[in-house]
Amino acid sequence: MFDNYQYQNSQQLITTSNQIELRHLRYFLMVAEELHFRKAAEKLFISQPGLSRQISQLEDLVGTALFDRNKKKVSLTRAGEYLKGEVEFLLNHIEVTTKQLKLIGEGQLGEVRIGFLGSAMQQVIPDLLVELQQQYPNIRTSLEELSNNAQLSAILKDRLDIGFVRLARVPEGIKLKPVFEDTFSLVLPEDHWCAVETFRDIGQFAEENFILFAQDYSPLYYDTVMSICEQQGFSPRVSHKSVHAQTIFKLVENGLGISIVPTSLQHGFNMGVKFIELKDIPQKAVLSVIWKEDNRNQALEQCLKLLWSAKVSGL
Repeated sequence: MFDNYQYQNSQQLITTSNQIELRHLRYFLMVAEELHFRKAAEKLFISQPGLSRQISQLEDLVGTALFDRNKKKVSLTRAGEYLKGEVEFLLNHIEVTTKQLKLIGEGQLGEVRIGFLGSAMQQVIPDLLVELQQQYPNIRTSLEELSNNAQLSAILKDRLDIGFVRLARVPEGIKLKPVFEDTFSLVLPEDHWCAVETFRDIGQFAEENFILFAQDYSPLYYDTVMSICEQQGFSPRVSHKSVHAQTIFKLVENGLGISIVPTSLQHGFNMGVKFIELKDIPQKAVLSVIWKEDNRNQALEQCLKLLWSAKVSGL
């Protein structure tokens, strides 16, 4: 005859033998992030043997090993790597859905989570936020400044609804649409010998040091600047890189190099630099919006409608 403890255990096994439960996925994700059973167990506030049993149950349920285990390390199998991405999306989607339900229950229309590059904050995003506030005051917004790739990853994992990026292509399932086209401008120290009147072309600066946005922060921008210089017969000597316009301008201000940035970035900074707009080159700084095609957030639909309006779009 079973005692009470044995009975509870047998009931648990019966329950978990037929279905995956949410706790299995949470436990799995913690181990997948830590790659260490003891550390994962401590963060979950359960015993290490108990955590190991839960992971073994999950592996039995899915019919394959999720972790390679030995005395030295724990690593994900190919199946584990795949499941990690799916579980990240699923748990985050549950969290977002719960939050949206709460907002709707309070009379709101929901929340739009917006990712952006710094240059988008100069014009497009402020206009969008103003229009949203005026036309849809019951829509909440949250903002996060991220690199192109970080925004793309967050949208794929359902951590953002929309992103403002400089990308030429995106994966299947992601929509990309240009929303603002800008020229480029040369950034020089205020006391630099060149002025608008004496500027001919970028070839005049072939011997200068260049300070640019980092390539991994915005690959399209970086490649475009390279092409602007290469068309004048030289490859720029890049001495510094940054992900922040203010840092770039500060370095230029102190005579450590020159830069090429989207023209709209000249607004909002009061620093010892000057700008020369590059009007006669074919390259443009194109800002695009990205979102997931199957995103069902109704607040996002209203946000996208406003983006295509003349009051927001710069196209």
